[in-house]
Amino acid sequence: MSNRLSETIATLHSTRSVDLKGVGIDAERASALAGALKKNTSVTNIDFSDNRIGAEGASALADALKMNSSLTNINLRANKIGAEGALALAGALKVNATVTSINLQFNFIGAEGASALATALKMNTVVTNINLCNNRIGAEGTSALADALKSNTSVTDLNLRENGIAAEGALALADMLKVNTSVANINLCDNGFGAEGTSALADALKVNSSSRISTFGTTKSHRGCFGACRLT
Repeated sequence: MSNRLSETIATLHSTRSVDLKGVGIDAERASALAGALKKNTSVTNIDFSDNRIGAEGASALADALKMNSSLTNINLRANKIGAEGALALAGALKVNATVTSINLQFNFIGAEGASALATALKMNTVVTNINLCNNRIGAEGTSALADALKSNTSVTDLNLRENGIAAEGALALADMLKVNTSVANINLCDNGFGAEGTSALADALKVNSSSRISTFGTTKSHRGCFGACRLT
């Protein structure tokens, strides 16, 4: 175990934020920290972005989230957790009552992972911010999320940028926006849903005056999840 991780674990009892961004954390090291988080009551924010925890590390963190009652913000950007890791985290979100923000961008979770998260959102009532930018969820994953958000009332911010949602995904989101009154911001940049998708979303916003679809990225992160973009 690295000295930095050992020091982090040793001081968890008096720490609110854990920043281990880009320090080479693998599944084994992630599991060690996850074990320490199970009974921790002080840490509210963890940043594991740009590491290599994979599905195994994500599963260990998911187990911790089933017991932890202090974490509110989790950043697992760019960790290659895949669909398997997303399924594990979705299971945790079904029972966790404190996590409000989760960043899973650049993790290749695909439609399977997005669908699992969607199922969790039908039960979860505390998550407000979800970042799934660049995860190859496609129209299938987007449709599953849209269906979940028809009944979910906690999510306010959703980033689906660069996911190849196409017209089918845009139509599903448009139908959702006609009944959902809690989602305030959706980032749909660079998704290639064309005139059909754009028209459907525009019509939905005529009914829903509380939501905004981003034509500019709003997440201050790297590699394509921010800055100017094409809506269609």
